[in-house]
Amino acid sequence: MNTYLPEGCLSDTPENRAALQSAESLAGAQRRGAVLEATVLKCGAAHDLVVDLGCMPGIIPREEGALGIREGSVRDIALISRVGKPVAFTVTAVEKDETGAPYALLSRRQAQEKCVQNYLSALVPGDVIPARVSHMETFAAFCDVGAGVSAMLPIDAVSVSRIPHPGARFLTGQMIRTVVRERDAVGRLVLTHKELLGTWEENAARFAPGETVPGVIRSVEAYGVFVELAPNLAGLAEYNDRAVVGQRCAVYIKSILPRSMKIKLILVDVGGEAAPAEPEYFFTGSHVDRFVYSPPECPKRIETVFG
Repeated sequence: MNTYLPEGCLSDTPENRAALQSAESLAGAQRRGAVLEATVLKCGAAHDLVVDLGCMPGIIPREEGALGIREGSVRDIALISRVGKPVAFTVTAVEKDETGAPYALLSRRQAQEKCVQNYLSALVPGDVIPARVSHMETFAAFCDVGAGVSAMLPIDAVSVSRIPHPGARFLTGQMIRTVVRERDAVGRLVLTHKELLGTWEENAARFAPGETVPGVIRSVEAYGVFVELAPNLAGLAEYNDRAVVGQRCAVYIKSILPRSMKIKLILVDVGGEAAPAEPEYFFTGSHVDRFVYSPPECPKRIETVFG
């Protein structure tokens, strides 16, 4: 079993539950160097994390709370924001307090170091990996790619259909599939997502001229309204002053033109605000070398080459 998964994926596994049963099982996990998970109960005034191990309390000292905390490159909000959420850790010691009650000293930093050394460092562009959306900014979604280690998913890599904010596509805490795009200047992973959401042909094949289908208004221009039919497919309707970006709508499909990658639409109705939908992944493999979005008959070639 891969233990270097986004935080929250190990908590309910039989192996993790067994390791948290007693002082003896925790000591065994310490000897093996196992990565475990449990929920943070609180963050103390000194920013130590108190973790619910079930059999005893666990303490993650501030400097062991995450890679970069000790060096000052990661802010303490990375610790505070884990309250009420699962964290990955290794057991570094089982000790007793002044009353004789046992408690465990834990290190999330060590779990992240193991994740980087034994998993993330071996990944290459094109590898498909699970990730959990941890937080979002206007320019990117930041994802946990293992043991709380963060990677960036730029907004232009989320989907072919343009969105104003990653929150139009994802929810915080959502598990998604991603592709390793590259590493940044300091070796951190940069991800992409749109290559898993299907080509123009694959998406367009689900629609036919004459149908009226739901969509989401993504852009309103003087020359027309861009409507997203799927995350990797959009069409153009004539300008309508009722159209508002982010609204649900119903559109009539006039024509589908593979050579120009165009879908002509008529805006039929406008509804309320659209909510993020669960991604539908066309590619289900573990590695992709090349993704060609455009149809063969289209003179314009849109592709991603990994590696």
